[in-house]
Amino acid sequence: MTTAPTRDLYRTVTEQIIAAIEAGAGAYEMPWNPRLCGSATVLLPHNAVGKYAYRGINVLSLWASQQANAYPSAEWASYRQWAAAGAQVRAGEKGTLTVFFKALDAAGDDGDTEGQDQRTSRRGRFVACAGSVFNAAQVDGYEPRPMSPLPEIERHAAAEHLIAASGAIIHHGGQRACYIPSKDEIHLPPPGSFRDAEGYYGVAFHELTHWSGHESRCARDLRNRFGGEAYAAEELIAELGAAFLCAELGISPEPRHDHAQYIADWLKVLRNDTRAIFTAASRASQAAAYMTKFITE
Repeated sequence: MTTAPTRDLYRTVTEQIIAAIEAGAGAYEMPWNPRLCGSATVLLPHNAVGKYAYRGINVLSLWASQQANAYPSAEWASYRQWAAAGAQVRAGEKGTLTVFFKALDAAGDDGDTEGQDQRTSRRGRFVACAGSVFNAAQVDGYEPRPMSPLPEIERHAAAEHLIAASGAIIHHGGQRACYIPSKDEIHLPPPGSFRDAEGYYGVAFHELTHWSGHESRCARDLRNRFGGEAYAAEELIAELGAAFLCAELGISPEPRHDHAQYIADWLKVLRNDTRAIFTAASRASQAAAYMTKFITE
């Protein structure tokens, strides 16, 4: 159970965030730098075996698939290409659709153009063909190209203890921070891509607050209270939970400006519900209390 002093802390943090929002929080800025999540060639979809970049509609298709599945790599190849490289697509993995063009009058062409966008080296008519490619995260037996080492952030002992004690599955890599309920796992950008340690732990605690809502933990179901705005309410709870944990562990003595900036965007969605922030704060304090038990029991 949350102690009275802790409840006072959470109330103070909530009031400070509301004050910052009312004063004008400004535009939200991600606390990590996408350019430090990997080299420029890794950020754009490219073929890991053929060493060519995807173009046109394939860039959008592969980006969408990478984000939806939280793949840390932008490396792709067809089933045959992975096999030729000594890797094996895992059973049950679903490919991502790509479009490539094949010359109708290319006599002698072996047709091995799978995964490429176009062949423009010859004159003649071309036909669009569909193909499937698989991300490097979907195969076994492939070692991705090593990236330049990232700078280390200053670690916070209590925060590291809480994260480890929670037992949450956390993967680092890529440009996206998210919790995937279907896999019950968290994905975060590399620690060295964050502008400071406070930013890293704030994002990690945001996703851990989402993680705490799983039916096996706090079983947080917001549909009865918020209806169609349940997603926005969950984002409010996650950011408040992150602010509460940062304050309780002494990572930041007062809410970071980006907490208020992030929540301000969701408050616009919930502006017709004046008690939404208080309901969200109550659920966030429950989530924070659940997680702090990992280091107090």
